[in-house]
Amino acid sequence: MKKIEDYITTIPDFPKPGIMFRDVMSVFDDPEGLRLAIDEVSKLLDGVDYDIVAGTEARGFLFAMPIAYNKNKRFLAVRKKGKLPRETIEKTYDLEYGQETIEIHKDAIKPGDKVVILDDLIATGGTVRAAVDLIEELGGEVVKIAFLIELEGLKGREKFKGYDVDSVVKYPGA
Repeated sequence: MKKIEDYITTIPDFPKPGIMFRDVMSVFDDPEGLRLAIDEVSKLLDGVDYDIVAGTEARGFLFAMPIAYNKNKRFLAVRKKGKLPRETIEKTYDLEYGQETIEIHKDAIKPGDKVVILDDLIATGGTVRAAVDLIEELGGEVVKIAFLIELEGLKGREKFKGYDVDSVVKYPGA
């Protein structure tokens, strides 16, 4: 039986020399890879009590939506600024070369809602850290953060001390 690692394509020197790009999209090129990825991320939530599955734009949606559907939970889209039609709250965070702003609908979280956040990959952790801040600002409780891939060398996990963080596959470098 194949493992998730068998479906992840590693592209050296992309987008710049010295970077080993881990292409999560190659996992979805095969129906078995897709099923395995969703199943493995879903297993990370076993035993967790939650109301909402949040996914960050855009690849986090690929995990959060089917898991929310399968577990009969609400789905929360964490979107880039300007993509949501109702009243929102937003958070700006630093990227390697600049800044990005994400937002969620102001009425998406009620005080006491228990939320899991899913994304494809954790590198520096900025996007998901901003999502945590938005959820907590509205009174939600982040009970789990999970990723398909973790790039341990970038130390993104350090942004989540005190949170339950897990990943399916860990790569030691960047």
